[in-house]
Amino acid sequence: MRASEVFRETRETKVIVSLNVDGSGTCEANTPVGFLNHMIETLAKHGKFDIKVEADGDVHVSHHHTVEDCGMVLGEAFREALGDMKGIQRFGYAIVPMDEALVMCALDFSGRGLFYYEDRNLRGKITDFDFELIWEFFKGFALESRSTLHLKVLEGKILHHIAEACFKSFALSLKSAVQIVGAEVPSTKGTI
Repeated sequence: MRASEVFRETRETKVIVSLNVDGSGTCEANTPVGFLNHMIETLAKHGKFDIKVEADGDVHVSHHHTVEDCGMVLGEAFREALGDMKGIQRFGYAIVPMDEALVMCALDFSGRGLFYYEDRNLRGKITDFDFELIWEFFKGFALESRSTLHLKVLEGKILHHIAEACFKSFALSLKSAVQIVGAEVPSTKGTI
């Protein structure tokens, strides 16, 4: 079973993530950031991962630390659950429409944490959620999972739709990348 539980505590946040990569899409997201809960539920549903997130943070200062740390801990949980990466597809990609929004995501469990992002300099709030925190969540995931992640907003005007398309394209890319397709480590080096 490809599963893990990761805990991180700092002076700013406390986050625990339980993950089953080979799940059915169940989710319990309990953070003080409502929109983040919605996006984690979207990730679990469309990726078919079982995810439980319990988080507390200094949201009286900003949502920044909580959102970033949730991405980091989720990334570490995937890295731990995948172990030596034997048999995984390794690569995944998706282009997802959400009404007027269109987002492309490509992912490689390369062993190198890199993040490339383009959102056409869109800024604003989704309720009380700063749109640019999407960048922080995915950057944290990429660095801690040691994956190369490209996320690009191709079209869109409504920030909620763009954010959802980001998480849905990420979920589908991740689902594809972690699927078991063989028995070997998917690298000419023999290790990731």
